[in-house]
Amino acid sequence: MMSTQCYSNTMNRTTPPGILLIRTLRGKDWNLQTYRYIVLLITFIAYTCYHATRKPSSIVKSVLCPYPNTKKLTSSKLITHGWIPFDGPEGTSRLGEIDVAFLACYAMGMYIAGHLGDTVDLRLFLTIGMLGSGAFVGLFGMGYFWNVHEFWFYLVMQMIAGMFQVTGWPYVVAVLGNWFGKRKRGLIMGIWNAHTSVGNISGSLIAASVLEYGWGWSFIVPGVLIVFGGIIVYLFLAAYPEDVGFDGNIDTAASDLMPNTTVDDVDEEAHVSTKDVGSRKGSMNRKSIGLVEACMIPGVMPFALCLFFAKLVAYTFLYWLPFYLTQTEIGGEYLSVKAAGNLSTLFDVGGIVGGILAGYISDKLSARAITAASFMYVAIPCMYLYRSYGSVSMNANIALMVVTGLFVNGPYALITTAVSADLGTHHSLRGDSRALATVTAIIDGTGSIGAALGPLLTGFISTRGWDGVFIMLTLGAFIAGLLLSRLVIDEIAEKAVKPLSTGPQNSGAPASQPLLHEER
Repeated sequence: MMSTQCYSNTMNRTTPPGILLIRTLRGKDWNLQTYRYIVLLITFIAYTCYHATRKPSSIVKSVLCPYPNTKKLTSSKLITHGWIPFDGPEGTSRLGEIDVAFLACYAMGMYIAGHLGDTVDLRLFLTIGMLGSGAFVGLFGMGYFWNVHEFWFYLVMQMIAGMFQVTGWPYVVAVLGNWFGKRKRGLIMGIWNAHTSVGNISGSLIAASVLEYGWGWSFIVPGVLIVFGGIIVYLFLAAYPEDVGFDGNIDTAASDLMPNTTVDDVDEEAHVSTKDVGSRKGSMNRKSIGLVEACMIPGVMPFALCLFFAKLVAYTFLYWLPFYLTQTEIGGEYLSVKAAGNLSTLFDVGGIVGGILAGYISDKLSARAITAASFMYVAIPCMYLYRSYGSVSMNANIALMVVTGLFVNGPYALITTAVSADLGTHHSLRGDSRALATVTAIIDGTGSIGAALGPLLTGFISTRGWDGVFIMLTLGAFIAGLLLSRLVIDEIAEKAVKPLSTGPQNSGAPASQPLLHEER
């Protein structure tokens, strides 16, 4: 009797309330495959909301700090006069400082948040992060309605929003890694990682669509959406299989959502008996490893440093592409702010294809580093062509933008998803000590420092012309590929001595060691 009551209390503490309600209404539980689909969907929605709230600042840049050619093209009072304190000779620099304030706090907080993520309730922290992000992104937009013209106000709002945003990436990757094994992880996570581009696209379209009512709405509407997303996470996201009664080592039974998976058989083996209370471990009973120990996992630092430069390139496009489009003559015409915001979404359309393609290729070749480095090198001529010929016509601009987005976002998506999850479940980790959130935070946190540096430098360099910005992006892509050279050599050497394996491999492991195991 006491054992049953103990189990009930544990379930009430760890099982999401929305799932408990659905269980009561249905009279039975979902199977493993259904839970996996739900986890995919909810984490996809969650990080789509995170990225949607990052996009408005890039859309409103041309409103806050209009260039002379923008003033001549519109009769809008809002765009003509700009918004103090961003309207003036130092406007672009201040906009760059706003970006770096957000991203610097995001990068610094990532290391702490990731380490905590291996020991705390992921669902609760994700909920808090989403609610906090929505609140402070909305407050930034309220500066328009409150007629705030103090630079420190916008700086502080962005800094606090950045701190709340750190709860997003390491935690959603950790949740996904808990539910999915290593087979076809690159493809599954490549498709799932489309949430980054979907968030950018939806954030751009929402911000641009409400811009005519005042730039404040461009922040408030995405802020409200992420709050609703946080409520969904709290109600329905099971962070660990144990939280809903499954064995935590489920990837050995069925490691992906393939059609030939017999879910009923898996349920029988994986579902935990309610009598075996002592063996059940939920979100609050996880061991963690230290940051130094996580850094020593083979492959973590090379991929982290690669992501530093990959995100420098990707986030410069994320934060400055709409502004660049308003300042660049395309087919003999300048675009309006709204048109530039809508057009910039095609970069993320290419990013969706790139993320899926990079994941698929890395699975087929069992070579994460080769895939990521190859994409970065191909991105270099793509960016050159976009800068040189993107202004020829609208069709040329669209085609080159999509292709550039494909190769720029492909390795960025691969490293932050499949590679991070591979390394976070590396065979060198023993027992129950898993480092998914910690490793993800180290890799993405290091990358986020580059993400902060790129937009900041762009704010200063762009005042002297955009050619300098593209030179910076080209160098960043080249160094990103160069940093993976040792891992690329290891992968090539391994393929020279043994045939291609059917499963994804951990690019970070030395060639002399087995890379990824289907069994932990």
